[in-house]
Amino acid sequence: MLGAMAGAPFLSLPAMARGNILNAMMPAEPGTLCYPLLNTRLVQQICGNIQESLLLLDWNFKPQPNLARSYTITPDGLAYVFQLQPDVRWHDGHPFTARDVVFSCDQMLRQLNPRSRNAFNNCQSIRALDKLTVEFRLKQPFNAFLLSLMASNAPIMPAHIYEGSDYRSNPHNFSPIGTGPFKFARWERGQYIRLTRNPDYWRPGFPKIDDIYFRICPTPEQRMVAMETGAVDIALADDIDTVVSSRLRANPHIVASTHGYEGVGEIAVLEMNQRRWPFSDRRFRQAFMHALDRDFIVKAINFGQGKVASGPIPSAAPYYDGQAVSRYPYDPNRARALLDEMGLKPGAGGVRHRFSFLMIPDGDGIQTRGAQYVRQAASEVGLDIELQSSDWASFAHRTGNWDFDMDNNSYGEYGDPAIGTARFFVSSNIRKGVPQSNIQGYRNREVDALFARAATAIAPREAQEIYSRLQQILTRDVAMLWLFERDPMLYYNRRVHDLVTGPNGPTDGFGHTWLSGAA
Repeated sequence: MLGAMAGAPFLSLPAMARGNILNAMMPAEPGTLCYPLLNTRLVQQICGNIQESLLLLDWNFKPQPNLARSYTITPDGLAYVFQLQPDVRWHDGHPFTARDVVFSCDQMLRQLNPRSRNAFNNCQSIRALDKLTVEFRLKQPFNAFLLSLMASNAPIMPAHIYEGSDYRSNPHNFSPIGTGPFKFARWERGQYIRLTRNPDYWRPGFPKIDDIYFRICPTPEQRMVAMETGAVDIALADDIDTVVSSRLRANPHIVASTHGYEGVGEIAVLEMNQRRWPFSDRRFRQAFMHALDRDFIVKAINFGQGKVASGPIPSAAPYYDGQAVSRYPYDPNRARALLDEMGLKPGAGGVRHRFSFLMIPDGDGIQTRGAQYVRQAASEVGLDIELQSSDWASFAHRTGNWDFDMDNNSYGEYGDPAIGTARFFVSSNIRKGVPQSNIQGYRNREVDALFARAATAIAPREAQEIYSRLQQILTRDVAMLWLFERDPMLYYNRRVHDLVTGPNGPTDGFGHTWLSGAA
């Protein structure tokens, strides 16, 4: 494992010989490797090598074959029929069949995954026509249906492993089985997760790497030194702190790329538990937005990487409407006036209200610095915040079970608001025990109806009108506190080639990646 001293080099790990081994890193240990249960970026980037999806996206966001070799759509847009790849086997030797797809999409993902759940709830039926054919029959047209089937939204899981079990406690959550190019090999707690080449992979000639190690590097300094010294080959989004990113961009042995996260459309946010007062009062949420200098967050805390967010849809994404959003410029006096208006007057020591802030674990990176700034800014308007640290398992458990006042996170749109945005605001996605859903408890009947209409709108103009109205309502309500649009960077050693092959980036796995100079 890494030395205790910040910036210390790797000590003893069993596979540091270069060879045909890809060394990656993790800022923290994941709480699980059950892909649908905890669909964070960290889990995506590990499990994207193990589990696969029916389709992949090319750089033009067009669906391409994967576990589904082809598909047809009926003229009315209500039935999608997928022909599956033949002769695919799970890592334990069981054959992959239509049963796995039906189980994953109709049961496991529908229950656990907050993004694909929206898509599959639009299905009237999901059934196997034969061992290699699956039909999805929709209740009404759903214009983002194919996008919802990409890897980070709908990983296909083994029915023979999970069917009839308690998904949350299944032992294979810590030793996953998939159909992908790499097999789970070992989880050495506190040190690394090792994946090894699947010799029976269904794509001939792939993968081209023998092993992947995801090594735990808990501090920004350690991750920086690991990249500079070549101890690891790649740094994925969230690995390298923006404080030191300029050093890597200047390193001639390292490629710094913004490609690989185009399919995400990510916004850093604060979430408030709206079941609790005063978070239930939108004036409090509006006041909090006015108390934050989000331009300072981007420039001074994230070192210019990104831009201030104005609402739930990223500014570069389809359907964004800058004229529809309510804006909240930095204005502490306005924040104080709103707090006064709702009866939160200063008490002893000038404190109006005390509450806690559950911080997402990021190893003292941008999210931690951001939380520290938020605490300071809130104190200027009389709000006293207690910062609470956590690991991934406890963070997911507490937020999924609504055991928090406020937290921070970052979420992606994943190609369409119907997939990545609606999940946080529709009341049907308030599901206790499921993180990354509508954990805030936001309820608005008009918002529910509008998201349902937008997802089934055929004409782009109709969809735009609906999404414009949604942006108007959600920003008026401050249904979530949007901070800034993220612009993640990907860093890799020049010996690494074909690291990403589409806008879903590392989430699609490293099956095509190869290493120059590998033995």
